[in-house]
Amino acid sequence: MAESTATRRSRITPEREAELYEAVLDLLREVGYDALTMDAVAARTRSSKATLYRQWGGKPELVAKAVRHSKPGRTGDLDTGSLQGDFHALVAREDDCAMEQNSALMRGLFMAVHHNPDLLQAFKELLIEPEMAEFQRVLRRAVDRGEVRADNPALEYVVHMLIGAFATRALIDDQPPTQAFLASYIDAVVLPALGVPAR
Repeated sequence: MAESTATRRSRITPEREAELYEAVLDLLREVGYDALTMDAVAARTRSSKATLYRQWGGKPELVAKAVRHSKPGRTGDLDTGSLQGDFHALVAREDDCAMEQNSALMRGLFMAVHHNPDLLQAFKELLIEPEMAEFQRVLRRAVDRGEVRADNPALEYVVHMLIGAFATRALIDDQPPTQAFLASYIDAVVLPALGVPAR
């Protein structure tokens, strides 16, 4: 699969690819996953459906790659010298407006995943597993620095904690996630669970 994907991707420029991904995200925000069609993407991006299928194989792969592309930078590259600094830098990569838009988008996609096994598979392969590997690099550095004990049971649940705070903010408080909310949540919940004193 990796070889065929590389072959397919080489046929368009990175700029064109970014333009297509942005159009997919805009359509997702407008109509949701289930109503999104390859016809609509083709029309919005002035592409042929054949080109879209040749490049991405289908809607699940296209959507998962669009979401992955929209993420600002690689999580594993964050290295401020402390776990608290890394977490705060992670939160600071998106402003509150972008975070609100992405929160609404992800809520819709989480619902779609339950009814679309192909989307779930694409998300696992193209988004969740690579993101988890990147995030593990950040946590491993904290363990290597001696900030977190290697046997701390909370290490296994850090991503769950962070995604939970992001995803449930609107549900519980009827407010979007913000940088301030997530930074305070990290200091009050995540760092103490890992045995790291907030500064």
